[in-house]
Amino acid sequence: MPNLAIKGGRPVRGELLPYGRQMVDDGDIDAVVEVLRSEWLTTGPNIENFENAFAQRVGAKYAVAVSSGTAALHSAIFAAGIKPGDEVVVPAMTFAASANCVRYQGGTVVFVDVNPHTLNIDPACVEAAITSRTRAIITVDYTGQPSDLDEINTIAEQNNLMVIEDGSHALGASYRGRTVGYLTDMTTFSLHPVKHITTGEGGVISTDDPELANSMMIFRNHGITSEHRQRETGRSWFYEMEHLGYNYRLTDFQCALGNSQLKKLDSNLARRQKIAAMYQNAFNVLREVEPLNMLPDRMSAWHLFVVQLNLELLSVNRTQIYQALRAENIGVNVHYIPVPWHPYYRKLGYKKGQWPIAEAAYERILTLPMFPSMSDEDIDDVILAVEKVVDAYRN
Repeated sequence: MPNLAIKGGRPVRGELLPYGRQMVDDGDIDAVVEVLRSEWLTTGPNIENFENAFAQRVGAKYAVAVSSGTAALHSAIFAAGIKPGDEVVVPAMTFAASANCVRYQGGTVVFVDVNPHTLNIDPACVEAAITSRTRAIITVDYTGQPSDLDEINTIAEQNNLMVIEDGSHALGASYRGRTVGYLTDMTTFSLHPVKHITTGEGGVISTDDPELANSMMIFRNHGITSEHRQRETGRSWFYEMEHLGYNYRLTDFQCALGNSQLKKLDSNLARRQKIAAMYQNAFNVLREVEPLNMLPDRMSAWHLFVVQLNLELLSVNRTQIYQALRAENIGVNVHYIPVPWHPYYRKLGYKKGQWPIAEAAYERILTLPMFPSMSDEDIDDVILAVEKVVDAYRN
């Protein structure tokens, strides 16, 4: 076996392969340029067009476009009526925004543990965490595999709670034959460049509830009940601010990009499925590397391909495996540091050791490159590099 690049050997690749990357073509560029030459750069017709197309794609009645995935979560928490003193249940294994949105409204985050095989929120832990102050559950579709939505919805109904599904990883995923996007009170999506479609930065909330949709539309516009184009059309200058909202609007040219990207979602999902299958075929026979368990009653959107290292079979820890793979020019990453471990949350009183499954998983997870424009040769490079590093550090 060749020497590791980290020890002076030749790397598998000459250039770094990132873990994620946007895919923008000439059609996307033309769609944006057309809007840049139009009358409306923001608060114009492209926003509603994108929202309608997005809602139709995910099977929801309404979609609200906002400036980021974080803004989508914040808007949903606002619409859910979260206020100081309210508790919201959140998985410990997620990106910080899934919890931060609760703090923006003054709520208390109650972190719970995850399933060891999928790293999705554990419904039993959710049920055990509910108190008289609990008002909502945020469930995260980790890596793109939907969480146990029926079980979580049942718990919510029994306790009169709102369910917000953080589907930032899961655009295009399905759960028991149903598309993610209308299966909970609200579903939030991210349109960041590494996601399934992009608007540069951006987010969407989908819902079947007209009151929730209207509340979020007002919230994204400073809490004002009408937008500029509506007032222009009605030849009125008058507006009122009903709530303390934010400027979370998405622009028309971003929505034009989103509309163009949405047309390619199915082909992007199909490519992600193929990449995942190639990885799974390779790593199912490599004892040191364990892909997450994919449940048969749901289809992942494969935003991330995360593996767990069986460290007892290796002579080094995850950090050293990470460093060795980066030296081979494979842009592995780690998703995520448990949110309650971050300094901000530690200052609020959260202490390590309360989420044993999420915390143990963090010590051995790695994210491998996954994006639609990866070539088969790129995938082969990742597999070769993983095998090379594992061979070198095998016990």
